[in-house]
Amino acid sequence: MTKNIRFGIGVPTATEGMMYPVPYAGIEQAIRIAVEAESLGYESVWGNDHVSTQSYVRREFQQPPSYFDPLSYLSYLAAVTTKVRLATCVLVLPFRHPVLVAKQAATLDQLSGGRFVLGIGVGAYREEFEAMWPERALHRGDYVDESVEAIQLLLREREANYSGNTLNFNNIESFPKAIQDPLPILSGGNSLGARQRAGRFCDGWLPACLTPGEYRDGVAEITRAAEMNSRTLGDFENALQVAVSVESTHEAAVSRFRSSQVHAHLHSLSSSTLKGKLDTDLEDRNLVGTPEEVREKISQYSDAGVDTFAGLLFAVNTVEETLESMAMFAEEVMGL
Repeated sequence: MTKNIRFGIGVPTATEGMMYPVPYAGIEQAIRIAVEAESLGYESVWGNDHVSTQSYVRREFQQPPSYFDPLSYLSYLAAVTTKVRLATCVLVLPFRHPVLVAKQAATLDQLSGGRFVLGIGVGAYREEFEAMWPERALHRGDYVDESVEAIQLLLREREANYSGNTLNFNNIESFPKAIQDPLPILSGGNSLGARQRAGRFCDGWLPACLTPGEYRDGVAEITRAAEMNSRTLGDFENALQVAVSVESTHEAAVSRFRSSQVHAHLHSLSSSTLKGKLDTDLEDRNLVGTPEEVREKISQYSDAGVDTFAGLLFAVNTVEETLESMAMFAEEVMGL
């Protein structure tokens, strides 16, 4: 196995109906997956963020999915884990005010002893934002850019003031600060805006389902953006989220992946996260195959710059199958 590669599990904060069927996991099962991930040797756990059920999910399932708040969930995990990093993949900043996010992030970092990672993004489904703010005209990308700047200011300065096109606040004193300095903020998303944001402001990049070649090109673009803003990226985290289907034969792995809920979910992103990227088979953009094939693909991603496989999503339908797949991946792919 390629050295220094970190692996993290995608925990079910808001995955029912999208990556997994409804029902999938209650809160006790969601906690169990994270605790088991730590015991199996995974380096991190990553929770996603949704506030309302998407239209396509409502059409497919009669029962509403359970969506848990990722920050509250991760705060609980801080007390029942000791080593894994606790991360968002991703927190949708247009849902929230950055003064509140900075306070929550610092608190979670304090509770966890410096294990929190703030992955941020604009949100894959604009309909959720519009449901919350039906009369609010907002360029979400601009808001996220300004929110990242504001959060970093709030985590660094004693008194913070910010004046932008989408965001203004005055004389905020927010203590305590995070233990980590700086607290890592990863730019989530595949878009040009996400890459530029990563190079200009952030401590890492967190896209999804890119090929190794696409990832390499993105890293080069981020490096150019950083140079244009007089930044060096010495401690920059190059993360990637993908789905996983590992079987004894290639055909079985592909069949399991194509019949899974996570495969259907990825197709739902054809107009957002994966726009223009579904012209090839999705298994080429995910860890699908035999253990040997998946290890080789991981090596190719590592050569392209990936150092963290964040929020792995397994092509299964139940929590028990998830736990089994996590154990098998840890043993046969991670080599633990």
